[in-house]
Amino acid sequence: MVEVLVNSGLVTQEFILSPLQFGVPYSRPRYFCLAKRKPLSFQYQLFNNQLLLSPSPLFGNNEKTVIGENSQSQENWDNLIDSCQPIENFLEFTSSSDQVDTETGPFANAEVSGNDQETSETFVEGDEFDFGAIDQFVVPLSLIERWGSAMDIVYPDSKRCCCFTKSYYRYVKGTGSLLATIQPKNKGKTSSLKEQCLRYFTPREVANLHSFPKDFQFPKHISLRQRYAMLGNSLSVAVVAPLLQYMFANRHDFSAQELH
Repeated sequence: MVEVLVNSGLVTQEFILSPLQFGVPYSRPRYFCLAKRKPLSFQYQLFNNQLLLSPSPLFGNNEKTVIGENSQSQENWDNLIDSCQPIENFLEFTSSSDQVDTETGPFANAEVSGNDQETSETFVEGDEFDFGAIDQFVVPLSLIERWGSAMDIVYPDSKRCCCFTKSYYRYVKGTGSLLATIQPKNKGKTSSLKEQCLRYFTPREVANLHSFPKDFQFPKHISLRQRYAMLGNSLSVAVVAPLLQYMFANRHDFSAQELH
């Protein structure tokens, strides 16, 4: 792809970036390619035709070290995660009064399909679905018992959660993190998952982690499954916005003749 762009008279800069690098507690590394047709140029031309693993150029840092392997070290990522906001800043439901009884709630008897960890479709489709009811997002005990060891569990004070895919809420394995609304003394799976009142992140919360604006709303006729699917195929505004700003940073370099 890059070869075709270069042969077509464009200059490229490539990035692999995650919202974690922008202070958002959301692990979603994605490849981005920026291209400008010559004679346009990027603000820092030394990074042309290279793959960058850091957002430093986007914020005025043109040091060569930003593309080094050290930027991907475990220590560096640990520091990035520590600097992120806590997940509780992105939640729609936070108070203890929002909890429901998982033994008697609407998901208590949800079925699991024979070949995978799929939630009964009874609770994810239909015109009567109440998107504002927290009990609709509680993880059924049947899924916890069967797939608890494969779940990624996070807490309100966590500073990282896994990438949400388009299959989130339909499947619990590898589709995104689940939130423990009751924090045990010992975090993780050493404590009983049943006692942690696990729930799915709501579509609004997933949109928050994608850094969508507060006034963003889905049309009312869009089902819950469709909302998660579109969010799973979406982009992080926290990442794309500075990329676009960097992309157009040098527009003032043109002469009047070139602009015409």
